[in-house]
Amino acid sequence: MRTLGIGVDLVEIRRVQRMLDRHGTRGLRHLLTDDERTYCMSRPRSAQHVAARVASKEAAYKALQGVSEAKRVTWLDIEVSSSAEGRPRLVFHGRARQAADDLGVTEATISISHSQDTAIAMVVLTGG
Repeated sequence: MRTLGIGVDLVEIRRVQRMLDRHGTRGLRHLLTDDERTYCMSRPRSAQHVAARVASKEAAYKALQGVSEAKRVTWLDIEVSSSAEGRPRLVFHGRARQAADDLGVTEATISISHSQDTAIAMVVLTGG
């Protein structure tokens, strides 16, 4: 396996909380899929979970930059879900799926963490 792309991003939780306070979940429709919104809003400290997903999507977007199709990827083309064991995993849809296929991605590894103030995500894309 060789590394095809790496991305990292950091998001301030306070900034996400302000967005939620101003716009409610309506402001999340262009950032998160229905499943992501449902998950985040069901959690205590919803803004922390939203921030983690936004950081994850931005990190994945950065990792995909090895192909021109990646420039057209939207927020909803990248989804963060959970494995059966509860670990985060990336699901690529639409243009993100095309970009990943063009790069030869066979595995997308993601690590997410947060403090009281920030959420961080790192994505490593690998392929044969």
